[in-house]
Amino acid sequence: MSVTTVRLQAEVEQHLDAIASRLHRSKGWVINQALSEYIAKQQLEQERWKQTLEAMESATQGKVVDASEVHGWLNSWGAENEQDAPRSGK
Repeated sequence: MSVTTVRLQAEVEQHLDAIASRLHRSKGWVINQALSEYIAKQQLEQERWKQTLEAMESATQGKVVDASEVHGWLNSWGAENEQDAPRSGK
């Protein structure tokens, strides 16, 4: 495990102390948890952005599904004859 030094604003340090005390954990543990969650969130947002760009490119290429097909598929959810998700013709 490596060591990293950070400067915290006084208010952040107070909140960190309070959280660590309440959880009976070290400030280092709380910081590791917070950073792990932040990194996971950033990775998820990056993946969503990548998927958005890919979807926009697909739409630009005309790879789209007619709204009526999508509505028909959604309306079939839970029915005996539930349909497969529609696919673009291209």
